Amino acid sequence: MKPYVICHMNASIDGRIHHSRWRPAANRMAGLFERIHEQLGGGSWLTGPVTGIEYSQVESYDHRTTETYPREPWFAQRNATAYGIALDAYGKIAWGRSEIGGDPIVAVLTGSVSDAHLAGLRQDGVSYIFAGERELDLRLALEHLNRELGIERLEVNGGGRANGSFLRAGLVDEISLAIFPAVDGAKGAPSVFDSGDDESSAPAPLRAMTLQSSEVLDGDVVWLRYRLENG
Repeated sequence: MKPYVICHMNASIDGRIHHSRWRPAANRMAGLFERIHEQLGGGSWLTGPVTGIEYSQVESYDHRTTETYPREPWFAQRNATAYGIALDAYGKIAWGRSEIGGDPIVAVLTGSVSDAHLAGLRQDGVSYIFAGERELDLRLALEHLNRELGIERLEVNGGGRANGSFLRAGLVDEISLAIFPAVDGAKGAPSVFDSGDDESSAPAPLRAMTLQSSEVLDGDVVWLRYRLENG
């Protein structure tokens, strides 16, 4: 079993997600992301490694340890109402904290992560799971989160690369998109769904998208929700 996955993002009308580049400036953006998160039901959320690094509070962990850790899930906390989950396949994020906004952090790793990094996570009180030996298996990660932590609904808030990976894996059940009256207009600017060069020719396995709701919010923001049919 996997959680029901909603991908929610704020975007310009050309689908770009770095709001500091939008024109006119998105002055009404403050707090909207959080308000929509609550309207979507709150709960656990997931982000990619680039966004995860923005939450980190130290540059790195000690690169040495005498300990050897099994490549199996480890949890500092298992009874939280919501978790902040970060994809970090190769152990690049040194957190220096155990939670984000009150939500305990769970790192999703591969078996290639060093023992020293695992020691740093444990010292910070950051839980972790493994999903793949050298490349992340996103479906396996979702199954672990459901089985180990009881997560039945997960909001994915990438990075375009992270969002795109879930989409191409056929794991997104719903897209929630708040479109702002602004444009970016730059070639190569980060977008809602993105890919690496090696993934650019792989289409998402979407059979249908059905509009569930549309709503005009303050500031002429349009909020769309689509249910996806994968296969």
